[in-house]
Formats: sequence, C-alpha cells, structure tokens
Amino acid sequence: MKFLAMTLAFHTPHPITGELKSTNQRFREVVASAVRAEELGFDGFGFGERHERPFLSSSPPVVLGHIAARTSRIRLFTAVTTLSLLDPVRAFEDYSTLDHLSRGRLDLMIGKGNGTAQAELFHVTEQDQWDRNRESYELFRRLWREDKVTWSGRFRPSLENAEALPRPYQRPIRVWHGSATSKESVDLAAYYGDPLFSANVTNPVEPYAELVRYYRERWEHYGHDPADVLVGAGSAGYYSTPKSQDAIETYRPIFNARLKFFAARGLDPVFTSLEDAIERSSILIGSPQQIIDKVLWYHQRLGHEVMHLSAEADGLTDAQHRDSLELFQGEIAPVLRKEIPSRPLTPGGLA
Repeated sequence: MKFLAMTLAFHTPHPITGELKSTNQRFREVVASAVRAEELGFDGFGFGERHERPFLSSSPPVVLGHIAARTSRIRLFTAVTTLSLLDPVRAFEDYSTLDHLSRGRLDLMIGKGNGTAQAELFHVTEQDQWDRNRESYELFRRLWREDKVTWSGRFRPSLENAEALPRPYQRPIRVWHGSATSKESVDLAAYYGDPLFSANVTNPVEPYAELVRYYRERWEHYGHDPADVLVGAGSAGYYSTPKSQDAIETYRPIFNARLKFFAARGLDPVFTSLEDAIERSSILIGSPQQIIDKVLWYHQRLGHEVMHLSAEADGLTDAQHRDSLELFQGEIAPVLRKEIPSRPLTPGGLA
C-alpha cells in the first residue's frame, strides 16, 4: 500500500481553543506539513482545490510549485483539480509547468468540485457542471498527449491546430478521478481507463464501496482488463498512540467540537459519537494494531492500493500529530505495505 498526506487548507478557529491563525501562517503550516511528509517517508502529498470559505486552497499550482522547490522525492497530488470550473487550456499550462518544476513528480486528481459559492463564482450551474467537467477533461487529456489540437465544444472557444506550452515532462501523466458519491465521475474514469480515488470520508464505508464496485463494473464494460483497476481511498481522521484508550480520549474533544460545528450550521451529523464513527466510517483512531485491522477491514470492501491521511494536526498539538505520524510510519505502514501489495505511483513504473 502507498500512503499520501493530504490537506484542503482549512482556515477555521482551532476546535478546542478557538484561536484563528493568520492566512500567512496557515500557508506556512501547509508547506511545513509537506516537508514533514517527505521526511517521514510518505509516498505523496496532496493539496486540494476549493474556492470558498473555509478553505485557502484556491491556487494548487502555486502552492505545489513552492512545495516542489522544498522537496525532492515525494509525489505531488492535486486533490482535486476542479476542471468543471477551469479553462482546460489554462489548467494544462499551469500543471505542465508544475510537472517540469517538480521533475515529473506530479499526479493529477480531477473532479467537478463541491460548493454553491464556488459554482456561483465561476458561473457554473448544477445542470451543466457534469457536462463541463467531462468536456474540460476531454480537452485537457488531449492537450497533454498531442502537440497540436483541433477541438470544439460548448463551454470555451474552439481550437484550430493549437499548440499549448510548455509541453509536459510526463507523457502521459496519470490522472486520478476523485469521487465522493457520483456515478458520473466514476463512469468517466472507467471510460478512459483512469484510476479512481474514493473520498471515503463523510459517510459510512459501504456507500463508497458500492461506488467502487460500480467503477469496476463500468471498467469491464468499456473493455479494460480488470487486473489494471487502480483505486485510492481517503480516511476521515487519524490519531494513534500505543494504548488505544489514550488515542480515543485525546481525540474525543476534537470530534465533539466537529459535532458542534455541524449543529451550529443546522447540519445533521452522519455519526453521532466518536465510537460510532470508529465503527462505521474510515476514521482511524486507536492503537497501531487497531489501525491495521481497520484498514484491512475496509480494504476488503474497496480494494484500494493507495490511502491518504490528514497532513495537518486538525486539533491535535503539533507534537501529538508528529508522534502519531511517526508511529504510523514506524509500526503501521510497514505491515500494511506488506499485507496490501501496490503498484508504483508513476505510470512509467518508477517507485
């Protein structure tokens, strides 16, 4: 199994103390978390894209470009690139440039994105967002593979023998399709023979497992070899200590603060207690052996080879978070790497 550290760059008050850090400090923390992930031996670092509160992740190419300069080995993931909102030509130019700056360490994860505010910001409607996502990806994919492109569509001006520069470092690049609940994104991934990354965060594991099963069905429907399916999955939180009860009691006030956050916004929580979340969701709280057992449990349902953990403390102290990540890499990851064989992250076969 391969492991990513990932962040959406939330900018919210601390769930326990109420402290709100400055925007500048949050960006410094994101970069530091990427450097730490490389030092600890993670395979990849993911940075999301959102265009509304409470996120600071509106410009992944800029942030990942800075991280590329501060790291040398770790692969850099977008999580996700919201192609339904973007001009695919401009997105190609940004990410092709980043592909060179990182010397081919870029992995793209695309999706339509979520949120009413960001859709309004870019004048995307609920009725056309999926069509935009599909059309943008079709053009983006061709731009990455073809030196000159002639193309026409509904949502941007046509192209006639157009050349987009710079030509990318990786040809082709691996593009994951990020999906939470949508059969549309799953079908698009299966059609093109691309890997799927299941969010696996908000709901119980089973709905995500059902979506992955649908992906595998569509994969075969489109004539691809079932052995080539590649799936990644998220986790809804992580904290481990040598004794499980210590982990649970430390994380409980963080989880309870999350419940209050939902209640204040009139949202019904999917999980009513930390114990409920530990039992039914992908959250990983407990001793190393409990974490191993939990990952193996939902691997049986999703068949994923790649998994992400939160790159940032999310309410833990920095020392607690680092100790927990060190415990993960020291005692948990080696077992999971052995128990769940995984293919290289790069399409060319490099580790």
